[in-house]
Amino acid sequence: MCRSIKILRPPVAPEVTEDDIHAAALQYVRKVSGFRKPAAHNAEAFDAAVEAVARATAELLGRLEVRGHHHHHPHGEPAADAA
Repeated sequence: MCRSIKILRPPVAPEVTEDDIHAAALQYVRKVSGFRKPAAHNAEAFDAAVEAVARATAELLGRLEVRGHHHHHPHGEPAADAA
């Protein structure tokens, strides 16, 4: 039911798109809920969860600092190089 969620942080994935983040969030919510596609009466909760996970993922990626790798993530502030 659920493919592996790919790593989205640099340097493993130097270019991460909104679609990548949304796809990871969707896979996570599918796995946790046990539904590939929710019934109509659960669709609002399912969609809200996907959006919340996508926002949290974008914030996380924007705030991560990876040693030895300077990057500017489009979803947050640039990470400073570690000393």
